[in-house]
Amino acid sequence: MTEPTQARARLWPLLAWLWLAVVVAIGAQQTGFWRDARLDSDVMALLPGEGEDALQRAANARIGEAATRQVVVLLKAGDWAGTRRASAAFLAALDQPPQPLAAVHDDGDTLAQALALYAPHRRGLLTPAQRKRLETTDAAALAESALAALYGFGPGSGLMRWQDDPLGLWPDWWQARAGRVQPLDGLLTLQEGEARWAVLRLESRTSAFALDGERRLQHALETAETAARDAAGTPLEVLRSGVPLHAEAAAAQASREVNTIGLGSLAAVVLLVWLSFRSLRPILLVALSLLVGVAAGVAATALVFGQVHLLTPLFGASLVGVAEDYGIHYFASRQATPGQAPRSLLRALLPGLALALVTSALAYLALGLAPFPGLRQMALFSATGLVAAFLTVVLWFPWLDRGTPRTSRFAHAVAGSLAIWPRWRPGAGGYVMAAVVLAFIAGGLSQLRVDDDLRSLQSSPPALLAQDQALGRKLGLPSPAQYFLVSGDDPETLRQAEEALTDRLAPLVQAGELGGWRAVSDWLPSTARQQADARLVATAEHAARSRAAAALDEPVPPADSTHPPLTPDDWLVHPVSAPLRPLWLGEVDGQWGSVVLLEGPDRAALPALATLGEQLPGVRWVDRTATYSRLLGEYRQKMGGLLLAGYAAVALALFLRFRGHAWRALLPTALAAALSLATLGWLGVPLQLFGVLAQLLLLGMGVDYGIFLLEHRDDPASWLAVSLVPPAPCWPSACWRCRPPRPCTASA
Repeated sequence: MTEPTQARARLWPLLAWLWLAVVVAIGAQQTGFWRDARLDSDVMALLPGEGEDALQRAANARIGEAATRQVVVLLKAGDWAGTRRASAAFLAALDQPPQPLAAVHDDGDTLAQALALYAPHRRGLLTPAQRKRLETTDAAALAESALAALYGFGPGSGLMRWQDDPLGLWPDWWQARAGRVQPLDGLLTLQEGEARWAVLRLESRTSAFALDGERRLQHALETAETAARDAAGTPLEVLRSGVPLHAEAAAAQASREVNTIGLGSLAAVVLLVWLSFRSLRPILLVALSLLVGVAAGVAATALVFGQVHLLTPLFGASLVGVAEDYGIHYFASRQATPGQAPRSLLRALLPGLALALVTSALAYLALGLAPFPGLRQMALFSATGLVAAFLTVVLWFPWLDRGTPRTSRFAHAVAGSLAIWPRWRPGAGGYVMAAVVLAFIAGGLSQLRVDDDLRSLQSSPPALLAQDQALGRKLGLPSPAQYFLVSGDDPETLRQAEEALTDRLAPLVQAGELGGWRAVSDWLPSTARQQADARLVATAEHAARSRAAAALDEPVPPADSTHPPLTPDDWLVHPVSAPLRPLWLGEVDGQWGSVVLLEGPDRAALPALATLGEQLPGVRWVDRTATYSRLLGEYRQKMGGLLLAGYAAVALALFLRFRGHAWRALLPTALAAALSLATLGWLGVPLQLFGVLAQLLLLGMGVDYGIFLLEHRDDPASWLAVSLVPPAPCWPSACWRCRPPRPCTASA
């Protein structure tokens, strides 16, 4: 044994023990990680945040947080009594701690608490219509109206005595803010013609993003709905909506697909490996390499990013699964040369395995260049997992594989099929087939279109989307996808900017282009507006009281000059502000911010809304759907350029190895890419960013097939390794040390 060979023989076990120490450390890290797993489930975290400042990030987070656990259910029976019975039965069915949903009960004293908060400040609270009336109507006419109310049933009755509210402003202000939902018999209700819906607000007790395949929210709602139908006594209509329902549907679908693909792939791997090698040893060792790869990928992702997105291990595990071919190639070569020592064989295979690893890593490096946090996590996860699986095969398999390889009829038949596999030969038939393929590609590519609209990625069940739309129309729920972001140097200027915005939105509501809005300034006007309104009210009320005193021959009561404004500090700590608190961002990086949500904006009104965001100081129009759609288009183009650069880099690497034959290794992948894009064109399926990313993965995976078969031309053992690739994506390996047509038998 030569001195270099002796040195390698001593180094190999040292590296194997060192890798064992690293794997033990990874196992310890994983034990702690999964005990309190930091998994991010926000799908928007997968998308880039380019162009978002701290205030907009805070707004997006606040809006998302407010909607994450909320579910709304509408019930309507044949009459109100039946609706009340159905509502009580529905809530009773959910009133159990194991149930994933809990009812949000409104405090019965909410109205009394709100009146107590606003009563001292009522003179500074006017609707736009009231303000216009006080500004344009002379004092005598206002006094006549107040005097008429004193003797009849008019604006002065209700929430306050006539003496305290002679103009009847207070009830009208509350009526303008009551919206479509009104309390009745301890329930929130929605009047629709002659019928009345019960509005039930629910909150999810658990996360709906758990990918365990269980539809807990759906089952709980179906159970409660059954109880409600039994109690109603008449036909019952039910509508339900909420982000948790969509999240659970997506999570259940993802779990089902992952289980189907993952279990199917696993079953295929186990079956093929068993049929080929007739031993548990290859199955266990290949599984060991994949387990180490997945654990290393999660550990690296958690250390670099601080947390792991929920989809990263799901997506990355299938990509790391291609590393199983390292082990399959090793055992296929062992079966073909049973007399060769494992360490000697693996040294011969090592250059080929390394080439497969490098070519695969190029695709992941391109994925990591995309400004998508989710894709960067997946790239790091997959690249780290591949390296870990590669090291496991190279350093451990020679020590763990001590048995004699077995042969099987299945392996012999697959390897022998190479001799009868169709080959390309110049001739009329070959040229006709090539012309047909080229025509198919050209025709498909000519029809290929792109669609970067984020809404095209929507995959919620149609029935759930239909209920969402119906419930949204009835309740006028605001959309979190488009909103106005308002900023100011302090709370006062912030509220003034909001008021300037809502004054400009009012004409759109009157024109039917907008259903309404939700703004903090509607419930907490600026101090300047409160003071100006208070002066208007004080003047008009003094005139009304003077006219009444003259008519009754009584002394004129003294004018009340005290009207303190309501402040943000007082409003924010009060329970009445709870529904609107998510819209108040507070101070973020020296700027005060708030959000104005829109109800039912018409698609045609979006340009006008965007124009408002440009014209008003301190107001910014945010269309998250349009922004992400634009970003998807931009990065589709950028990743397309990286794809071409990746092909150039791979072509250069292949040329350095195969010289004039390099095109043979790259042609199958390029042809597969062209055929897949052409098929999209023929089927009318648009190309999106994720289709381009799939092309990057195809490059990383497909080129290894060409390398492997070109490196081992006419080698039955190599053909067996390629044929054993399961349905999941795999990278076949290559051996540089051998020359066709004989199998890989080179000595160290």
